Amino acid sequence: MKLRTKLTISFLTIILAPILLIGASVTVMNHFQIKALREIYGLADTEILFSSNTLQLFNALTQSMRDEVERIMQDDTAALEDAEYLENLNQRLMEKHSYLIVRKNGDILFTGDVAGQRIYDRLPGYGYGSNIKNQEGIYLGGEVGCLMSQQDFLFADGGEGSLFIVTNVEPLLPEVRSVVMEIVYVIILVLILTAVLLTVWLYGSILRPLGALKKATREIKNGNLDFSIDVSGKDEISELCMGFEEMRLRLKENSEEKMQYDADNKVLISNISHDLKTPITAIKGYVEGILDGVASSPEKLDKYVRTIYNKANDMDKLIDELTLYSKIDTNRIPYNFSKIKIDDYFNDCVEELKLELSAKNIELTYYNYLTEDVTIIGDTEQLKRVINNIISNSVKYMDKKKGLINIRIRDSGDFVQIEIEDNGRGISGRDLPYIFDRFYRADASRNSSTGGSGIGLSIVRKIIEDHGGRIWATSKESTGTIMHFVLRKYQETPIQG
Repeated sequence: MKLRTKLTISFLTIILAPILLIGASVTVMNHFQIKALREIYGLADTEILFSSNTLQLFNALTQSMRDEVERIMQDDTAALEDAEYLENLNQRLMEKHSYLIVRKNGDILFTGDVAGQRIYDRLPGYGYGSNIKNQEGIYLGGEVGCLMSQQDFLFADGGEGSLFIVTNVEPLLPEVRSVVMEIVYVIILVLILTAVLLTVWLYGSILRPLGALKKATREIKNGNLDFSIDVSGKDEISELCMGFEEMRLRLKENSEEKMQYDADNKVLISNISHDLKTPITAIKGYVEGILDGVASSPEKLDKYVRTIYNKANDMDKLIDELTLYSKIDTNRIPYNFSKIKIDDYFNDCVEELKLELSAKNIELTYYNYLTEDVTIIGDTEQLKRVINNIISNSVKYMDKKKGLINIRIRDSGDFVQIEIEDNGRGISGRDLPYIFDRFYRADASRNSSTGGSGIGLSIVRKIIEDHGGRIWATSKESTGTIMHFVLRKYQETPIQG
């Protein structure tokens, strides 16, 4: 959920949730409160409780009582002179915070509460009750707050009678105020609850991811990249955290690459130191022999000079390999691509290698199984480096008295597949997956006969991949190794007429 959507939901929740919750709470609360008031005061219309007309409210409280007394006056006015009956009626009125006053010919006949004595002089005269619209009561304030309703009638003997139902409003006012206060409490509680829920929700969706981001920033500042930011979601904060996690992974990857690069450089320096020391020691020894006169004959001197020359060539090849390695490391290998006819190219390569390998008692054979004059696009010098590096590896690890190296070229659909096979000591299954890795060496001893910088086959893979091909090896220990690589055929696009 987007952050904008969350803020919109929060805004609407702040507005609508309190209204809905307050409305529901007040409705439920009023239901029980009104039910209680109806039972106490006998209200028929409970909506009058929320009327702004106080007199109308109090009049509604005594409506049922006045209806009952009116029925009595119509049926039997003599009962209104019966003290026992009046006492019984007054008891029922007292349950509703009201009492009865009966007056006959200006004299008080019955008083249901001593508090009524304080309003004797305020009681209206006979005939006033008939002038009140719908027999609504009147409110008497001052020292005694009460609602009074008056009903005039004639006794059986013709005497003028007035019946007053006096309702004490003081017990009701606290109950009304209690309803108002409860509503206020509900409003406050709903607002607090809404704020808490929104805070928890926003904390979970915004503040918690920001906290994780802050912690991650502190870890990176301290140099620790071995942690993870586990944040799910589709909002902007989550996207920021995921972007930060990707940055951390990239930093960690770069850091590991730098550490590997430093380790590779140390290995390279160690390898080069070892591989340079061997020919330099040999050159130094032969030069000292010449200076000391050990090479006394022209033949011996010629042998010494040729040996020094060969060792210098070995050093030159090693330096060339290091130069190419630096270019590979910065992706700056110079390529000069052109069309190459496979058969002609490999015929020339084989002719160059045959004399050199023959001198080392290694037989080189060449087989071309292509059915047509196939052409590829490639760099002749770099592909020659590939072949020479593979052949050099075969010679280096040759352990047979009579060495054999076979070069085979096969058709492989859109590709040309080249196989270079030897009958050397082979490569173990444990080492085979790693032979094209930089500085990987299957022989841990690194004696002078199998020395090398450990980057030859990694250079081979790089050149083949830059030509759009791939390389792999199969091998069997004590039997030999086959290097396979494929190069894409060149196919001219026909001109559309």
